[in-house]
Amino acid sequence: MYIQYYDSPLGKMLLAADEIGLTGVWFENQKYYANGLKEPIEEETAILKETKEWLNLYFKGKEPKVLPKMHLIGTQFQKKVWQLLLKIPYGKTMTYKDIARMISPTMSAQAVGSAVGHNKISILIPCHRVNGFNNSLTGYAGGIKRKEKLLEIEGIHG
Repeated sequence: MYIQYYDSPLGKMLLAADEIGLTGVWFENQKYYANGLKEPIEEETAILKETKEWLNLYFKGKEPKVLPKMHLIGTQFQKKVWQLLLKIPYGKTMTYKDIARMISPTMSAQAVGSAVGHNKISILIPCHRVNGFNNSLTGYAGGIKRKEKLLEIEGIHG
């Protein structure tokens, strides 16, 4: 597992990758920070360099076109939810209920919320684009203030 730190306008971030791809992007002190990180080696790999370039573009208010290769580590359900998050366009939001309905008519928004909350690749897998009932700003592991700022960067004002 390789790590690098990134100084974002919203605080220090930890980036992690393995030989397959990006495994984590966390804000310092966020919920589930560095979850699953084992024996990290601080070294810049091609994936981590590409991730920093992606984040540089993003924080300049530009929509990066190509995501770095990712290695999603989680349950099958979590991975399914994270794949759906990747389909939320830049500058748009969805609700937990919208995502639940994409999976099954009987899927609970709470189950989706739990999977979204355990997303290890913040910003790139856009969990900040998921809102609660009536589009209320709820539940962001990096904190609501950061969620508001990320949405502002994308031109979404809550």
